[in-house]
Order: sequence, then C-alpha cells, then structure tokens
Amino acid sequence: MNIGFDTSVVLRLLTGEPEGQARVALAEVHALSRRGVRMFVSDLVVSEVYFALQHHYGVPKAEALSLLARFFDESGIKALGAAVAVLATPHPAKGSPGFVDRLIHAEYVHSSLEVVTFEKAAGRLPGVRVLAELR
Repeated sequence: MNIGFDTSVVLRLLTGEPEGQARVALAEVHALSRRGVRMFVSDLVVSEVYFALQHHYGVPKAEALSLLARFFDESGIKALGAAVAVLATPHPAKGSPGFVDRLIHAEYVHSSLEVVTFEKAAGRLPGVRVLAELR
C-alpha cells in the first residue's frame, strides 16, 4: 500500500503546529512506517508547503528550502516528482529561475516537453524557449 500526504499534514510535521494535529501526523507516519507503507508527497504539495512556510509562518526562503530538503532526507517520506533533485541544486533560494519554476521545468523535461515561457531567467535552463514580447 502507498499513500500520499497533503499540504496540511506536511506542514504539521514541519512546524509542529497546531500541536495536537502535529502529534497525530507524526503518530500516523510512525504507524505507516512500521507497517511498511510507502509514503509520498507530490511536487504540488512541496510547492504549497514552500509558500505556506514563508507566508503563514514567516520562514525565509532559504530556511524553507532547507527544511524541505531535511524533511525528505530524514522522514522516510519520498517526493513523487523532481522536488528532491531541485532541492539539491546549489543555493536553490538564490537561484534564478526560482524553486517552483525549476520544479515546473523538471516536470516538463521529464515528460519530454519543451518549456515555453516569457520568464527570461528560465532561458538559462535546457529545453526552454523564451517568447519575445511585442513592442
């Protein structure tokens, strides 16, 4: 059996808030792990957690990315998509394009799709075509 956690569960595991829900989430992870259940998080959830940590919890970008990287390293929970690989890039908080844009790029490249964008910074990534703005 495999399960996927949503944003609310991952946030409780990372922040410990609210405390009652965080304890329930942690107990669930331990129980599932003991039963050999494989646990996953989608890249969409990773993106939501990244933004929620910043917006609702006041966590700086670099710290949010570090928390997410440690979460995947230490929790036994796996990312379904490219989040772990993107988190492993040097200085993902300072990069341009940013973290979520890199997740989008990784998904499209994995699916053998060309990325089409107006974001000039994305042009630094392979397989990206930047559209020129009309003047």
